[in-house]
Amino acid sequence: MPRPQPLSGFPELLPRQRIVEQQVVDHLRRAFELHGFANVQTRAVEQMDQLLRKGETSKEVYVLRRLQADSGGGDAGLGLHFDLTVPFARYVLENAGKLNFPFRRYQIQQVWRGERPQEGRFREFWQADIDIVDRDELPAHYEVEIPLVIADALRGLPLPPVRMHVNNRKLCQGFYQGLGIDDTDEALRIIDKLDKVGPEAVQKLLIDQVEATPEQAEACLKLAEISSEDTSFVDRVKALGVTDPLLEEGLGELAAVVEAAADQAPGLVVADLKIARGLDYYTGTVYETVLEGHEQLGSICSGGRYDTLASDGKNTYPGVGISIGVSRLLVPLLSSGALDATREVPTCVLVALADEDGRGEANALARRLRERGVPTQVSPSAAKFGKQIKFADKRGIPFVLFPGEEHQIKDIRSGEQTPVDVDSWEPPAEDLHPRIVAP
Repeated sequence: MPRPQPLSGFPELLPRQRIVEQQVVDHLRRAFELHGFANVQTRAVEQMDQLLRKGETSKEVYVLRRLQADSGGGDAGLGLHFDLTVPFARYVLENAGKLNFPFRRYQIQQVWRGERPQEGRFREFWQADIDIVDRDELPAHYEVEIPLVIADALRGLPLPPVRMHVNNRKLCQGFYQGLGIDDTDEALRIIDKLDKVGPEAVQKLLIDQVEATPEQAEACLKLAEISSEDTSFVDRVKALGVTDPLLEEGLGELAAVVEAAADQAPGLVVADLKIARGLDYYTGTVYETVLEGHEQLGSICSGGRYDTLASDGKNTYPGVGISIGVSRLLVPLLSSGALDATREVPTCVLVALADEDGRGEANALARRLRERGVPTQVSPSAAKFGKQIKFADKRGIPFVLFPGEEHQIKDIRSGEQTPVDVDSWEPPAEDLHPRIVAP
């Protein structure tokens, strides 16, 4: 059998890298729960009409089909979810009678997108989402809270600084309406391409696809050029001379987000009026976050407010949420060596074997350590002690326990070896479990 080759876009991590990923996920989970978010998990598949009802996503959806399915198979019309927001909206509608609103949810799962793999972009990857939904009305203060939760969640991780770029779709749509542009949704989608194709291409698309005049297209680009770390963007927008009630509403909401973030998380948020987010379901504040020094990865944390995504025609559940692209964030950093774990196994102590007859005693010692929460394993063979120490060293296991009439514990990094009481000995806190490091 030929040696298997990696499958592009489907990253698989080595044990040392997986430790980093698991600890990041655990850290995010704890942070979300500290802010009162409850955990949910949704199925991997959704009805295609649900997946495709908002935004241009058909090119990204993996369709589910059984190999032996006939034309009437029960799997017809199903696809793997490409994000966690659309499935969550469906989950809210199905379970609305059992949920208490406002409902705060976090969800950490894999998603699938059929796009071209490149650095930081995969076909199968992990996302960590938080959302707050309410019935009928969602107060705007939740749009302020969401980025502050993310700031807390990312704090404490050994990551480069992050910058969250925020905008408000009401602001942009109101501005376009004030200019006299009718198809504001398409104008938003075009502006969202600004960083990819440049201002000249965007101006041409506005003229060709939304029938904007050259003057209107130029005004849209001037709006997109505005950014600030404080609320000074409000006066700069007003100086463009466009008026509209929706524009005023969006300006007020975005100013509240920027002002609160500047007070509670200085340096995190910048108003950036070219941020639009391509999906149609966003209706208010939108967020895109970049890792400073790694801007080529694109947004590693994004989302926004959606007012009508979860609606059955009678009841509406507006929400606001944000998603951390766990794989997009971690895989490039792990591959480059920018993040690592202190060891590749959870084991803190290796119990050595003088001979195979002593395996029963070694297993009993290991069990006593495990009962007190010390990750322990027994040596796989009764090789020479030097080889057993080498076995531990290769995996980063810091301690080797030698059984005997007087048990001995050896720190293989310093070489120090001392008698030990197995029922009271505690390893240093920093050695008990693997830790994330940034070499």
